[in-house]
Amino acid sequence: MPQQPMPNIELPDGLEPQYVNFVRIAHTASEFIMDFSLLLPGITQPQVDSRLVMSPTAAKLFLRALTENLKRYEANFGEISVPGSHTLADDLFRPNDQPKGS
Repeated sequence: MPQQPMPNIELPDGLEPQYVNFVRIAHTASEFIMDFSLLLPGITQPQVDSRLVMSPTAAKLFLRALTENLKRYEANFGEISVPGSHTLADDLFRPNDQPKGS
């Protein structure tokens, strides 16, 4: 299957980039919903800065493109290290009765 040419995408004047470090992902049978936020210490209810809604096919193609770009990035700049055994998900989905750090 031949690749389609990349469309010429126009950025609107005044488009403000948003720095995010947290994404909440949900899905239905027909779409993936990604809410992006900036999560900072002391902020208990971060505001959603951007919401992306994609079809499952578009989400899978996005994953493929992101994976390929991460490989290229690491080839140029070295491996990206990720936290070891403790993750943000551990904190978010820990039962309430479990002490922090367990």
